Amino acid sequence: MSFFFPMNAAIRLVFVSTLAVFFIAVLPLGAQAQEGGTARLKELVVVEGAAPIQLIGYGLVVGLDRTGDRARGQRGAPYTVRSIANMLLQFGIAVDPEMLASRNVAAVMVTATMGPFTGVGSTTDVTVSALGDARSLSGGVLLQTPLLNPLTKQVHVMAQGPLSTGAVLASSQGSSVKVNHTNTGRIPGGGLVVAALSTALAEETLGLVLKQPDFTNAMRVFEAVNAVFPDAAEVVHPGLVRVTVPENSSGAAGVMAALEALTISVDVPARVVINERTGTIVAGGGVRIGEVMVTYGSIVIATQAEPFVSQPAPLSQGETVEGTVGTASVEEEGSRSVVLPPNTDVNELAAALNELGLTARDVIAIFQAIDRAGALQGELVIL
Repeated sequence: MSFFFPMNAAIRLVFVSTLAVFFIAVLPLGAQAQEGGTARLKELVVVEGAAPIQLIGYGLVVGLDRTGDRARGQRGAPYTVRSIANMLLQFGIAVDPEMLASRNVAAVMVTATMGPFTGVGSTTDVTVSALGDARSLSGGVLLQTPLLNPLTKQVHVMAQGPLSTGAVLASSQGSSVKVNHTNTGRIPGGGLVVAALSTALAEETLGLVLKQPDFTNAMRVFEAVNAVFPDAAEVVHPGLVRVTVPENSSGAAGVMAALEALTISVDVPARVVINERTGTIVAGGGVRIGEVMVTYGSIVIATQAEPFVSQPAPLSQGETVEGTVGTASVEEEGSRSVVLPPNTDVNELAAALNELGLTARDVIAIFQAIDRAGALQGELVIL
C-alpha cells in the first residue's frame, strides 16, 4: 500500500517534490474498553427540555480608527451607511445615506448563547464579528443591539459595550503587521437579559440527557441514581435516563440538587482526532494499535531549468538565440522501519514515530493507513 504526499518549494525555476511511501502489515487484535476517569453527574447530563438557546442580531460598532467599512463608492458595504442613517433618524437627525462616508463604523453580526434558567437582569457574554470589509474592530464600541431567537423572533438580550479582540493591527505606507484575528471580538458580560425563557422542571419525572450518548455510561448513571433514590431511574436509550421524582422528596429541584454531585466512572471511546488543515493530532489514552510494522522512506525529485543566451560570432550576421537547459536529479533515502508490539498504546506509538523523525503530515498519513489496514483499535475522526 503506497501513499504519496507532495511538498512544494519554489526557488526561481526549481521545483522540488517529496514522495513518501508507507508499508503497513497488521495482525488483528481484540479491542478493550477504556476508562476515562470520574466526573460529576452535572458534567455528564443536561435536564431534558432545559437546553440553552442561540441568539443573533445585527448591529454597528463605532469608534474605530478608520478601520471600519468603506463607503459605497469605494466598493464597500452599502448597508453600513444605511444603518447609520436609520440610527441617526431615531434621534431626530435626517441624513442622506449618499452623504455618509465614515470609516469609523462597521456593520457586525452579534451572537450569544443564553442558558435555560437565566433570569431577567442577568448578563451573558456576546461575540461580535465584522459583516462588511472592515479591517479591524479593535478599540470599537458596540451600540445597543437586540439579540433575538431566530425561531420565535423574540428579543431576549440587549448587547452593548466596548470590544476586546486580543489582536493588533499596525500599518504604515503600504506595509502592515497583524497579530491574531482583528475582525472578531467579545464583550464579557455585554449582553443584558431582558426576557427569560419559559423553562420549568417537570413535577413527576425528570429526563437526564447524556451529552455523549453511550450505553455503558447510561447504565452507570442509572445505577448511581438508584443508589440514592431506589427504583427511581430507568434507561430509555443510550442518551436518556428517566428519573421519577419520589413523593417524599423536595420536588424536582431537590432531586437534581442531590443527583448533581454524584460521581460517575466514565467510559470514554477510543478516538484519534486529526485536523489535516493545521497538522494537529489528538489521540485519547484508550487508543490501542495492533501488531504492525511501519516502513518509512522518501524520494526527492528535483527539476531545474537554466536559461541561456547564444551570441553569434562578430560580423557573422548570425542571430542571438535564447533557450533553456533542463536538469533533473533523483535522490532516494534509505527506508526506516519500526515494529510495534501488540496492544501498543499512544505513548509507545508516539515514541516509535519520533524515532523515525516524521513530520505531523507523515504521522497523519500513517494513522490513516493503520486505520484502513484494520489495526487501529478506535475511531478515526478527520476534521
